[in-house]
Amino acid sequence: MNMTRRSFLTAAAVGTASAAFAADRVNSAPSPANKKIKLGVSTYSYWHFRRPKVSIETVIEKAGRLGVEGVDILHRQMDGDEKGPLDAAYRAYCSRLKRLAFVNGVDLICVSTHQTFVSPKPEEIQQNVEHTKKCIEIAYQLGAPSIRINTGRWNTVNFDTLMANRGIEPILPGHTEEEGFKWCIDGLQRCLPKAEECGVLLALENHWGLARTPEGLLRIVNAINSPWLGVLMDTGNFLEAPYEKLKQIAPKTIFVQAKTYFGGGEWYTLDLDYQRIAQILSEVNYRGYVSLEFEGKEEADVAVPKSLDLLREAFRI
Repeated sequence: MNMTRRSFLTAAAVGTASAAFAADRVNSAPSPANKKIKLGVSTYSYWHFRRPKVSIETVIEKAGRLGVEGVDILHRQMDGDEKGPLDAAYRAYCSRLKRLAFVNGVDLICVSTHQTFVSPKPEEIQQNVEHTKKCIEIAYQLGAPSIRINTGRWNTVNFDTLMANRGIEPILPGHTEEEGFKWCIDGLQRCLPKAEECGVLLALENHWGLARTPEGLLRIVNAINSPWLGVLMDTGNFLEAPYEKLKQIAPKTIFVQAKTYFGGGEWYTLDLDYQRIAQILSEVNYRGYVSLEFEGKEEADVAVPKSLDLLREAFRI
């Protein structure tokens, strides 16, 4: 009998999270319709943190014209203060975005957020817990079923230095990596009741910091072992031996962000074999969204359509 993602979430309440993820994939009928990947685009593809900011509305309208099925919203790209309150004005803004997406024939599929739980200061961890809870509510207001979350990092070097060092940074003096994992696991666990209340999945990215390696990422996800926490696979964040590492995290993956670098990358460039990545995801029966994150220097209106064509060919969409 087919098991949909909704029935998976119901089943998870009576079994372990690992068993639920496995059942959702293994018990699904192997019909071609069930295996179809849905294609999305991240608003980040059009704005790499430089002025002028490209509006979320603009990207939604472009996505509609490009024929993709979803838009992944970068939280920092939204109007308003990233750390500000979720007040009536912000809720109204979210509602307008939700309406615009509907009339343009696209779904809002994820809100990519920023937080850090790697801190020796309990008050700082709590601030990030509250920020993440607010982001969950933003996703709920938008109708998006997931948010991208990060472990955070030690912040002992600036970001450009971190990129030059291929994602490696020193541990905060006087502390250990074991402490970092403990802080992160505790912080994420405090966010789970809000995620369940709102029906929003937390997708932990293989980003910089504790999740820079598949072992670190899976250590956190497996320790928490919740149906409301899964893996966000960013295809461009494993800089060495990417395919073996992507294969390690594929069974827990609930959302994919696919990097392309036309015109050369902002920080680095990877030559990714998307047919190979598509095969890795096919082997675990992944049938969710693949959201384009164009991170090159070419003009986005040129590079994004090319990137989407590349993904459509690789995933046979």
